[in-house]
Amino acid sequence: MKTDPSPVDKVQTAGRPRDPRIDAAILRATADLLAEIGYSNLTMAAVAERAGTTKTAIYRRWSSKAELVHEAAFPAAPSALTAPAGDIGADVRAMIGAARDVFTSPVVRAALPGLIADMAGDADLNARAMARFSGLFAAVRVRLADAIARGEVHGDVDPDRLIEVIGGATMLRLLLVPGGELDDAWVDQTAAIVTRGVVA
Repeated sequence: MKTDPSPVDKVQTAGRPRDPRIDAAILRATADLLAEIGYSNLTMAAVAERAGTTKTAIYRRWSSKAELVHEAAFPAAPSALTAPAGDIGADVRAMIGAARDVFTSPVVRAALPGLIADMAGDADLNARAMARFSGLFAAVRVRLADAIARGEVHGDVDPDRLIEVIGGATMLRLLLVPGGELDDAWVDQTAAIVTRGVVA
């Protein structure tokens, strides 16, 4: 038996643009359910019921559960580099602080393990998901190139490795200390290691 579209779905007919109210309801329902029941228990049917819409409406917008969860967990790429350029140490600390803030949100904590597994098995999904962070990655590359030009950073530092170190350190901490707090002292210590290294 086919479920009739909800009233909110009927607003969207063929040829019309997507209704942002439906998008918002689906993303909000996904985020709420992730925090309540976790990634593995999340289903498109549960999201549709919570959002007051249909699975068909969801699949018109997102091709898979993983793609939907990625957008719900990361509604916008973090923008850590808002301070004026000129201090790579401050930039690194800001990036680590932003990664901490993103990865420790309840929704991301609930989504990340399952999301990583699904993205690892789907190269196209991984590419689409990572493309949402392209603006931030580009900003890091520009800041690092400027710091190299000023002589503040060694010329052989690869911006992609810097991004991996910052994101990787944050995610590993969450795995090692599930539910643990990543406070400002952790951010400061990690930033010091990244910017100054460990050799005396």
